[in-house]
Amino acid sequence: MPQKIPPFAELLAATTSTALHLEMRDHYQVDEEADDFARWRQTGQRDADPASPYWASWVAKVRDATARGVAVRRARIISIPASAYIRYEHAATDVNTLAGEQVRWLLRTEASDLCLPGNDFWVFDDRAVRFHYFAGDGTWTYDELREETEVVKMCRASFEAVWERATPHEDFQIS
Repeated sequence: MPQKIPPFAELLAATTSTALHLEMRDHYQVDEEADDFARWRQTGQRDADPASPYWASWVAKVRDATARGVAVRRARIISIPASAYIRYEHAATDVNTLAGEQVRWLLRTEASDLCLPGNDFWVFDDRAVRFHYFAGDGTWTYDELREETEVVKMCRASFEAVWERATPHEDFQIS
């Protein structure tokens, strides 16, 4: 059920130690990415300029967080062969890492015995989880903020299990 929650930027700005993001979908339908994704599909060229209007805000948020000592980590569970969208994400993940994020990739076939929540999420400082809910076509529908200790612990444990098995971005190739 949709609820009024603080904007992502506010949650990240209040974070003091860790911001963990787990992505588990093979496709996202994000309005802000539509033009860039279409161009990438036509030309193979992806906006990978950290100073571009597309990336600048994200890069600033991550750089600010990491400058304050926050470890920003992102793990992606993906299917192989990779979807067009995952190949698109992979093509610009260097921008995430240049901003200060640590990014790892895990094949879905290597995650079968892990206990994972049903939705993508961010964990902020082991105090809150922001779940992302998407429609079947990948369109974002709403976010939910949960602060129950057991939910936060479960998401943190799930993230860490994925992280331990996943391959660092610099060593991961999309086939």
